[in-house]
Amino acid sequence: MATLAQAIRTFQSGGLSHREFLAQVDHVLASDRASSARLADLLSEENTRIELPPDVYVELRRRVEHLMESGQRTNSEATHIQTRPTDLPARSKVPASMPPQDNGGKDPDRMKGTGDTLNGRFVLEECIGFGGMGTVYRALDLRKLEASDRKPYIAIKVLNVQFRGHPKSLITLQREAKKAQALAHPNIVTVYDFDRDGSTVYLTMELLSGKSLSRILRAPDFKGLPYAEVWHITNGMGKALAYAHERGFVHCDLKPANVFLTERGEVKVIDFGIARVFHKPEDDADVTVFDPGSLGGLTPAYASAEMLDRLEPDPRDDIYALACITYELLTGKHPFNRASATQARGAGMKAVRPKDLGQRQWRALRAALSFQRDARTATVENFLRAMNAEHSKVAYIAMVSAVVLIATLAAAGVGYYWRLQRSGGAERPVPTPPPVSAPRPETPAAPPSPPVATPSSPSVVTPPSPPVAAPSPPPRKAEEPKAVPVPPLKLAAVTPVLARIPCSAMLASARGNTLDVQGYVSDDMPMSRLRDTLTAVPGVTRLDLSVQAVSAEKCAVVNTFSPYWTRNHERGTEASVQTRAPNAELTEGDLLVVDIKTPSYNSYVYVDYYALDGSVAHLLPSRRSKANQAPPNYRASIGGLENWVISKPFGKEFIVLLVTPVPLFEGRTPDYKSRTEYLAAVEKQLGLIAAKHGKDRIMVDFVQITTKAKKP
Repeated sequence: MATLAQAIRTFQSGGLSHREFLAQVDHVLASDRASSARLADLLSEENTRIELPPDVYVELRRRVEHLMESGQRTNSEATHIQTRPTDLPARSKVPASMPPQDNGGKDPDRMKGTGDTLNGRFVLEECIGFGGMGTVYRALDLRKLEASDRKPYIAIKVLNVQFRGHPKSLITLQREAKKAQALAHPNIVTVYDFDRDGSTVYLTMELLSGKSLSRILRAPDFKGLPYAEVWHITNGMGKALAYAHERGFVHCDLKPANVFLTERGEVKVIDFGIARVFHKPEDDADVTVFDPGSLGGLTPAYASAEMLDRLEPDPRDDIYALACITYELLTGKHPFNRASATQARGAGMKAVRPKDLGQRQWRALRAALSFQRDARTATVENFLRAMNAEHSKVAYIAMVSAVVLIATLAAAGVGYYWRLQRSGGAERPVPTPPPVSAPRPETPAAPPSPPVATPSSPSVVTPPSPPVAAPSPPPRKAEEPKAVPVPPLKLAAVTPVLARIPCSAMLASARGNTLDVQGYVSDDMPMSRLRDTLTAVPGVTRLDLSVQAVSAEKCAVVNTFSPYWTRNHERGTEASVQTRAPNAELTEGDLLVVDIKTPSYNSYVYVDYYALDGSVAHLLPSRRSKANQAPPNYRASIGGLENWVISKPFGKEFIVLLVTPVPLFEGRTPDYKSRTEYLAAVEKQLGLIAAKHGKDRIMVDFVQITTKAKKP
């Protein structure tokens, strides 16, 4: 399926718009029917190479599986693929979101996706990941919500069509749940249970906040991490694997997409779905009945040569994958340019030593990357021990200290033997000779004084030395002027200064006498003048300024929401909005996807797009996305495939997140309004809500994006 692969790669490089990409995919699916059985595998391979956006991946998976299901039901060469509407509004930078796919119960066997409910309890709200076995969704547990549970969200893995069609798929999921429940470890994702809804089989597990390791490694500018960060991730993965190996399980599909980094810095290994038992307990009769490895799920770039050759699993297979990932974390590149182990072995490829990696660590990493299992590092513990730089440093210091101690004891032993020889074998104190000072060559020797006899003694004594004059005290230095003490920096002195700056939303914090200021300010305010104004505040010895300039037409937006923005950020940014685009820069035809977070109480969420033409586009709620009520600490991604597309005019524009404890308006507002009219209505309503519920219940965050025309 080179045609599909070419379409995916062209899309990933920016050569196709979403509409053109989907049209080309539809053409491939309709014309190359003979290879439809391999489409899902090829899609997974291309996604492993460069990760697709989750919503794009799910849409492609839906179309592929619709094709496969249609072929299975009709046994016909002809395939009809129903695509979503792609006509975009002519003036709209934000086209209407896609209507939910409601089958009315006519197609109970179709793949479940976003918007569907499983067993009347779990609402699939957002795709957050995918793998060889299935697609993972963020899901709302209605039963927990009804019970006012503070954490009503879980993660659900829904089996792919080709996998759930396997006669043993339900057994696979049951075994995965059983194994994962047995693997209770801080570095392994917690699995709750498995179930089915009709022909849809799914697994419930803990919901993690963060990102997969594959997203970090596949970032365009990723060149590797510092060793301390690499060690933290590698150590977390290694501990999870070592724990599983001790209990007789090999992961068999360890790869960056199956490693998750939480917002709290935890490392979690997920998807033990095809792990096979390498040590079969005699009391476990199940393992002789079913082997999940028969489903053949693995990722070639991280699979050992033995796995590719279908040999029995071994812990050293996971060690090969662990070493590949560690190498990528250090260098930003796969050790064998993403070639499989068998291909790299056949081509005689050798990994190049990463820059600044110690000799001990390189030997350990190179051994773990061995193509032959017998030459590979035997256990994960051995690999971690050798890769631990701090352990190596301590060991080296201990070795040097031991050498010094031995040398000291040896010297003491020689002195003891010498004293024994001088005393004839019996240990007697030997007087220590006085230290001998070498004469100073520049001082002439004084002639010896004649001996003087005294009446009281016939002995000859040396006359007393003349008294030595006391050294003159050093000249007194001029007294240095005393340093004037710096007064403490108080934020109470900064707040009124910031309040006097027009068209601004800025937050100040202090570290000793260092003042940190971040936020937004009008481009009419010169940065040099802003610096002078802030450094003049008593107690400021250093200023760290991180502000964005906003144009004059945005001042009305900034002035309306500034008090709520400041209060939100003073409380640790309980509500936030951010775009996924690097540096918040988007090009014509790009999709706009924003991530939002709500505060710790039930709220109503409003996301508005303030365009350069003076209009306001209501992204949420809108004509197609009416629901905007959120539970506490809600996180979601808004936008996606063909939902919001960047178009003219281009420049710097604003996206504002507004969170209120009650609805902002009665009924539905038009999708578009003029900025002046809308801001006047919003300001009036916010005043009423603040008077009744308090200003602290209103949260605002905004992000400034830069839009550009597509290069011809």
